[in-house]
Amino acid sequence: MASLSFTNDIRTFRFLAGEMTQGELGDRVGVTRQTIAAIEQGKYSPSLEVAFRIARCFDKPLEAVFQWSDGTN
Repeated sequence: MASLSFTNDIRTFRFLAGEMTQGELGDRVGVTRQTIAAIEQGKYSPSLEVAFRIARCFDKPLEAVFQWSDGTN
């Protein structure tokens, strides 16, 4: 079975948004700073709702912020 890979570019988008902190992003999307840190590090996969909120915060489509590969690409 192929391993699943889930990555994101949240840190880059935070930087491009005036060096937004993890806490500021968390406040905007309704989660804690620790949750944002875990998502950025790939230790936690956000709910679909939180993923959309994060992407919307940066005015980006979901696929620009989060990438998933099942190993077949």
